[in-house]
Amino acid sequence: MLLEFDMRFVIALILLVLAGCDKESQAGGQAQPALGANSGTGVKDDIMLKSANGSRAALSYKNAGQKAPTAPFADANGQDVTLADFAGKPLLLNIWATWCAPCKAEMPTLDALAKLEKDRMNVVVVSQDLEGSAPVLAFFKETGVKNLVPYTDADNAILAAFNNAIALPTTILYDSEGKEVWRIVGGVEWNEADKIKLLRAAD
Repeated sequence: MLLEFDMRFVIALILLVLAGCDKESQAGGQAQPALGANSGTGVKDDIMLKSANGSRAALSYKNAGQKAPTAPFADANGQDVTLADFAGKPLLLNIWATWCAPCKAEMPTLDALAKLEKDRMNVVVVSQDLEGSAPVLAFFKETGVKNLVPYTDADNAILAAFNNAIALPTTILYDSEGKEVWRIVGGVEWNEADKIKLLRAAD
């Protein structure tokens, strides 16, 4: 009887060890689904973007669905406007400043994008220069920017609306209902096909 009991114990122990090994090999050896924009998990990893000029940026879907802030900023005439004034079409918001080198580098291609997309979406660039419109107008004249309105936010109200957690440049795509689709942190070349394709996510 004692021998029979010992044998049962040994067999049970062997089966337990084998079951544990099988679970471990499944967890470590099988490919797991990657988290991505269509994973349905709500957790989305940043995607690194690289432009032909060597600039790098991060595409993020982590804030998708959030409403656009209501903070006011100034139009070319110094009158207060908000992002709600652009409702009805997708909106590409670019937060930048003239003292920011990557911001200035991407501005000519943003200007070209504004002309290309004028019937389909609004391209709004809001400067965070504390000096207001003077440096923005000078930069636009120097670089030949013609299709962008020199919106300014000398009080940094837009930054405050994002809890001052925005790095420059940051570009945010909103759908026609004012909900965020994605954001890109860093400068990119907006005339490249893969960047233009990203804009279709707001269609």
